[in-house]
Amino acid sequence: MTISVTDIFSIGIGPSSSHTVGPMRAAKVFVESLPEFPAKVHTQLRGSLAATGKGHATDRAVILGLAGWEPLTVPLDAKPAPGSIIPSAGRVKGPLGSLDFSIGFDPTPVPEHPNCLIFSAWDADGNLVASNSEYFSVGGGFILSRAELDAQLRASDEVPAGMAAASVDDVVPYPFTTGAELLAHCERTGLPVWKVVLANEEKLHADEGGAQAVLDHLDLVWDTMRECVTQGIATKGILPGGLDVTRRAPKLYTQLLNRQDDESCGFSAMEWVNLYALAVNEQNAAGGRVVTAPTNGACGIIPAVLHYARDFQAGFTRESARRYLLTAGAVGMIIKQNASISGAEVGCQGEVGSASSMAAAGMAELLGCTPRQVENAAEIALEHNLGLTCDPVGGLVQIPCIERNAIGAVKAINAARLAKMSDGEHRVSLDDVVETMAETGRDMMDKYKETSIGGLAKTLGFAVSQVEC
Repeated sequence: MTISVTDIFSIGIGPSSSHTVGPMRAAKVFVESLPEFPAKVHTQLRGSLAATGKGHATDRAVILGLAGWEPLTVPLDAKPAPGSIIPSAGRVKGPLGSLDFSIGFDPTPVPEHPNCLIFSAWDADGNLVASNSEYFSVGGGFILSRAELDAQLRASDEVPAGMAAASVDDVVPYPFTTGAELLAHCERTGLPVWKVVLANEEKLHADEGGAQAVLDHLDLVWDTMRECVTQGIATKGILPGGLDVTRRAPKLYTQLLNRQDDESCGFSAMEWVNLYALAVNEQNAAGGRVVTAPTNGACGIIPAVLHYARDFQAGFTRESARRYLLTAGAVGMIIKQNASISGAEVGCQGEVGSASSMAAAGMAELLGCTPRQVENAAEIALEHNLGLTCDPVGGLVQIPCIERNAIGAVKAINAARLAKMSDGEHRVSLDDVVETMAETGRDMMDKYKETSIGGLAKTLGFAVSQVEC
């Protein structure tokens, strides 16, 4: 089924889309699949979800999901409170009812995917009503049941490595799973990338209000991004989790306001981009509500570049934000269908790399680039994130994640400007880089894929112990 831009840009709580938003959704879907609300549920977290589950608040997310909360609407202070010690067993109450819960952690991944949740449930009489129900958090808040994952794996075996299979269910006017297919539609119709995407969205959401419903969602996305920056700039203190990371956005904001122009060395705009990215990612690290774009770990890049366009490009309007997000969404769809946006699958190249690529495409659109230049911008940004590892220190989405978003945002702007200065012809295509990213992710050692047992996590002495999990 064709992915929608509303899937690529969803709204949820931090600090992680694959480890927080996805597990919350999976837990809620599981309890709602039962004949009646259960009295007790045991959840076994496997692989990366177990290895970094406590630092990523996966246990809290599962508990809230079992009680019936959604990532979009869950109160930010819902119990168990963010930053508190999360019990491995207890009782929780929410919109669907009250139940007893228990959570186990096993860092050994199942063969098919590193992010697995296994649920079992009992009724009030102690009868087992569901056993070993498997769900997978596959990045960006997307989840799959065991049956859905198996079907996806079978489909991938039927097409060349790195290229996604188009579903027979796709009924959009301009179906695409690759950059080449997207460019072909643009060249045949004369439409820019964002109009191709919007035409598809009109068909996908025909029963929900069509294109206007999608545009309304994108307006909410932009409003949420702006609010997140505002809150991040205004909120001082120490981020939770034990690393004692100080929020830097408030101080940086004051410094930029008080700085004289001759002190910026010509980089004033980039320093504001740094501020915007830090503000968003500090909100995410604190468990705030953010836009998954396309993941929470990389949620600061797309809004930072969009704020740059607002502040430093003439003629910016709400329509500009829509065009930017639709164009960025197209690149996100291509990457998700042909590689991954999950750090647990392919490392941070799939998170920060994907977000930087998406932001570069959106920025190129706002710079007046042709579709080929837009695709080139996305390719440049992703190419120069190849091999980026995911090694969150202490299992927290703080070091190196927060600063890495600032670097990824600046890189996206540079990629867009490089593409703008070209004629759109380039030797390496976006599809080439996406395929390479997928292969690199398969070859990458597991300790560099969101397990916090290698890289900076190990070097700084905050590696998560597999034994303790």
